[in-house]
Amino acid sequence: MSTTPGDGSGTTQFTQPETSEAERIRELARATAQGGSPLEHAAPEPTFREGVQAYVARLRGGDIGSLPAIAGLVVLFVLFSALRPDTFPTPGNIANLLVQASSIIVLAMGLTFVLLLGDIDLSAGVAGAASAAVMAIALRDGGVNWLVGLLAALLTGLVLGTLIGLLVSRVGIPSFVVTLAFFLGIQGITLRLIGEGGTIAVRNETIVAIANSNMPVGLGWALTILAVVAFAAVSLGRWAGQRRRGLSRDNLGVVVARLVVVAVLLVVVTAILSQNRARVASIHLAGIPYSVPIIAVLLVLLTIVLGRTTYGRHVYAVGGNPEAARRAGISVRGIRISVFMIGSTLAALSGVIDASRLNSVAPGSGGANTLLLGVGAAVIGGTSLFGGKGRVSNAVIGGLVIAAIANGLGLLNQAQYVNYLVTGAVLLLAATVDAVSRRRRASSAV
Repeated sequence: MSTTPGDGSGTTQFTQPETSEAERIRELARATAQGGSPLEHAAPEPTFREGVQAYVARLRGGDIGSLPAIAGLVVLFVLFSALRPDTFPTPGNIANLLVQASSIIVLAMGLTFVLLLGDIDLSAGVAGAASAAVMAIALRDGGVNWLVGLLAALLTGLVLGTLIGLLVSRVGIPSFVVTLAFFLGIQGITLRLIGEGGTIAVRNETIVAIANSNMPVGLGWALTILAVVAFAAVSLGRWAGQRRRGLSRDNLGVVVARLVVVAVLLVVVTAILSQNRARVASIHLAGIPYSVPIIAVLLVLLTIVLGRTTYGRHVYAVGGNPEAARRAGISVRGIRISVFMIGSTLAALSGVIDASRLNSVAPGSGGANTLLLGVGAAVIGGTSLFGGKGRVSNAVIGGLVIAAIANGLGLLNQAQYVNYLVTGAVLLLAATVDAVSRRRRASSAV
């Protein structure tokens, strides 16, 4: 019999089989940090055909990732381009679509952390609005620097997330109940700050520029090239490290093919956004919107956090099996508090981006379907509602799908109810695919 620190103040006793399970999880975590599985040492170099076959086998086994969302995004782009060739695929509309998707994507990024634990945060949308209201008031009444206002918004989101996490983790109230209460209460706070029927204008040039201004074309190309080089270095470096340690890995051709696809996509998008999209000849409007590199930086940083750090592995472990994670010595309560902190902080940033796009904050900001779109973006992109499965990139893909639906239907002059119906159907389809693939993964593991 052995003792291991539990999640509370005392100790919990385990039998030998439970200790072996804890050791297995620790070994898996160490191997994951090295980029492979402890069961895959001295793996031979696969051929390109074998790499493709292995990928197909993973798809058949239920590990489909973001593939349905990517396919859906391609279908939507082709469909709307065919129906509105003079408006939808134009550089101006592509830029508008990316800006429209920005706040949803950032909100979904934060919700991804919460969903990975199988929890939900119903207050994320209104928390973002309240944080943006704090920033707007600080800029208007306090006359503070834009950076101070932004930090005030992020701090507001962090405090709200900490309170939610403490109630969920320490008190043991289900996240649905806690965040529903915060959803109602935070709206009251926002109403008190702004006033019923009032609106706070956001006039700070730097804040407004986040969603309404563009980077210089040269800087945009420089960042694109840097992103391609960095992605290549990480991908090839990871593959080389796995090969050096004799771990299971993809065929080099598969890695290079993936790299080429990403590089081509980035170059094409940059080329489109670098064109002059102004309708007046005397005005030059070109470049990547500033909200896009913000999302790119968040994507890189949060992907590293989830995929390359001990904290990220603990998040997946708690989401996959909280009891086994606790027995392995992981602070389940600490992880649960932290994901709500991250989720609300990113919700605050989402609220700032939305305030930048609209140039104002209103009592109804962040309400209505804002949260539903954020959750929908994460789930449509491939994050599981059951916890333990998902990546930050899922939020980006899902956010683009939702924005493409709203943008394309708007150009087709469809009524708002059609947008709701289509988005709801897509979300239901994504949840169905998630449930089916989860069962297939479970059956293939037996």
